[in-house]
Amino acid sequence: MEATLSILEAANAGIEPVWIETGEKVYLSGNTSGIPDTAWDALRAAKVFLKAPITTPQGGGYKSLNVTLRKTLGLYANVRPCRSLYPYVSSKHEKLDIVIIRENEEDLYAGIEHRQTPEVYQCLKIISVPGTEKIIHYAFEYARSYDGER
Repeated sequence: MEATLSILEAANAGIEPVWIETGEKVYLSGNTSGIPDTAWDALRAAKVFLKAPITTPQGGGYKSLNVTLRKTLGLYANVRPCRSLYPYVSSKHEKLDIVIIRENEEDLYAGIEHRQTPEVYQCLKIISVPGTEKIIHYAFEYARSYDGER
């Protein structure tokens, strides 16, 4: 986060960060969601969220704040462009230029878990037809909108 903010400052991005306390400290203060209501208000007002790693306490039934953020904000598409920096960085794949689009709310992100024994936890993978169709539609439209531009 510090490096990203330094780059934005050096680029004269002209942003004024609003700091929001989330994660472990908020959970341990008694807030079971890991994010205060005022933070949701700030996110909706800013419409931008530069997120550092968020820690969810282990054990004790805490729900992942990362999953809550994805579901609440509708961040179902994980878009990861991957491009070779060759010749500036040596690479086995000099012409690599792909985009990976992955569904971000279902599957193991559904957060349906329980402890079977002291040594065994079970996690259900939920994949729905609507969720699958939504991510396929997103990926198709993404590919169509960037056709020939990369």
